[in-house]
Amino acid sequence: MKICIYGAGAIGGYVGCLLHEAGYEVTLIDQGAHLEAIQSNGLTLRIHDETRAVRIPCTDKPDTLPPQDYVFIAVKTYTIPQILARVPALFHAGTAVVNVNNGIPWWYFHGDDNALGRTHLESVDPGGAQWRGLGAERAIGCVVYPACKIAAPGVIQHVSGNRFALGEPNGEKSDRVMQLAQAMREGGLKVSVKTRIRDEVWVKLWGNLAFNPISVLTGATLQQICEQAGTRSLVREMMLEASVVAEHLGIRFNIDVDQRISGAQAVGEHKTSMLQDYEAGQPLELDALLASVLELGELVGQQTTTIRHVLALLQLKLQSRDALTARRTSP
Repeated sequence: MKICIYGAGAIGGYVGCLLHEAGYEVTLIDQGAHLEAIQSNGLTLRIHDETRAVRIPCTDKPDTLPPQDYVFIAVKTYTIPQILARVPALFHAGTAVVNVNNGIPWWYFHGDDNALGRTHLESVDPGGAQWRGLGAERAIGCVVYPACKIAAPGVIQHVSGNRFALGEPNGEKSDRVMQLAQAMREGGLKVSVKTRIRDEVWVKLWGNLAFNPISVLTGATLQQICEQAGTRSLVREMMLEASVVAEHLGIRFNIDVDQRISGAQAVGEHKTSMLQDYEAGQPLELDALLASVLELGELVGQQTTTIRHVLALLQLKLQSRDALTARRTSP
């Protein structure tokens, strides 16, 4: 089994290392200092007090690799258009594509009885470029629960969790999804195969679409957001708006809003990944996490006023940050 991890960052590097240790033929694709460090010193994974360094082939030239059985796309959603033309070089007729991204995925309407006559969302996949370029029939859904970070070039720090959910968009327990799940389990990951993978997508998105933007707007941790009555109420309102949209699309939530909020509060003094990206001067995944829900709301005729207002505030804050950075760096 040949497995390529396109984007050997926090989650991609974590998965790639564990699959390699399980004996699978893994190749990483990355760039810059991270690529150079992996090529020179191997990929280092830190889990609790344990540090392991493994030698995994890593390149920035996907067209030099043989066809792969599975391709994990583990880059931020806003960078996928930049790599889209290079990914198909990794395909053979049966290659499966596994996106490990947050938010509504580009394949969302594939194999879905509630597709509303659509193939793609413009907010997530403008013009359907990913749908056509990657091939919806190749998609395996994946929801990621572990938290990891790049501690230094070539070094991945595991923070918490090892749970993943996989699923075919049409709900079938196919050979390819079962084989991938088994490979990941052999690497020490806790993997469940879901017949309703979109439910899993929404449960994770439910919290991300509220906590992530509010954390950027306030600079607060999950615990602080939940403990303040005003921000907790805002989170709840955003989640309730999203749940109405989701239920119109046939989604079933296995927990209620207050349980989901309490779960986030239990994480404690943790900065969301979006806040960390904001503080690092990085772009933010606004389309997959927020704009997609607004677009889906319009398609099913449901108002998402609070989400729309929060997105507008976040877009302005991001523009202000970037303008200030440009002024500071201009000659």
